[in-house]
Amino acid sequence: MEVVRTPDARFENLPGYPFAPRYLEVPRGQGEPGTLRMHYLDEGDAGATPVLLLHGEPTWSYLYRKMIPILVKAGFRVIAPDLVGFGRSDKPTRIADYTYARHVGWVTAFVEALDLQRILLVCQDWGSLIGLRVAGERTERFGRIVVANGFLPTARQPVPPAFRLWRAFASYSPVFPIGRIVASGCVTKLTPAERRAYDAPFPGRAYTAGARAFPALVPIREDDPAVPANRAAWDALGRFSKPFLTLFGKNDPILGRADAALQRHVAGADGQPHERFWGGHFVQEDRGDHLATTIARWAGGTTA
Repeated sequence: MEVVRTPDARFENLPGYPFAPRYLEVPRGQGEPGTLRMHYLDEGDAGATPVLLLHGEPTWSYLYRKMIPILVKAGFRVIAPDLVGFGRSDKPTRIADYTYARHVGWVTAFVEALDLQRILLVCQDWGSLIGLRVAGERTERFGRIVVANGFLPTARQPVPPAFRLWRAFASYSPVFPIGRIVASGCVTKLTPAERRAYDAPFPGRAYTAGARAFPALVPIREDDPAVPANRAAWDALGRFSKPFLTLFGKNDPILGRADAALQRHVAGADGQPHERFWGGHFVQEDRGDHLATTIARWAGGTTA
């Protein structure tokens, strides 16, 4: 496995992102020796309830910059990792180095390295595909779950045409403009500086393998190797009786209505104040303040 690491200079003076970087090592996985460095943010009281913010494709912890201060002020410890292949985390350079199982293993190792308990999980997009799988397999570590425009696929759901187009683009397009891709998934307008911040982790093609790999890793076929483990996690989530909340941007053409199946299936979703509101796929950009305030109030934090 060949690995690149984005130069620190790429992350200087990003708008709205004053947080100190932290790092830990996780096993490379699938029997390969060595480790990979994962970057994460860790803000707030170390003894408070941990809020684990998992980003998706093709973003990084910058996505949560609007939410972190609100959640910290409400009394939570806020932890936002960069998935392997994204942000300031290490980036294997071959698409084949990325598998669904490896991503689950990397996040599980991250949670165990920090020994997180009573986790309030907030996940979106691939953060949900990974986070809900980890929660289904390590249920005892999670106290509450919030899903924002995400899902756990089991190859039993229809696939929207928009996703098939996105999957083909990620695989075959000669260019992969991360900042523009993120901007296209928002209903608000990103500034040029914000688009550059999303581009910052990816100074060249070798750095984008993880972002290009994700769409093809979504298990939409019965014979996908991730399907058995995802179905087992889905069954476990059906028995998850702790509080489970969906907060979805309704303008998302791919996942804007995926909340209904989660609400029907997860035991802890019953009677919760679910919302479907104005916002795109990247609801953290469009409605980050609303998301953070709603989550803090729902989870018993201190809000103004």
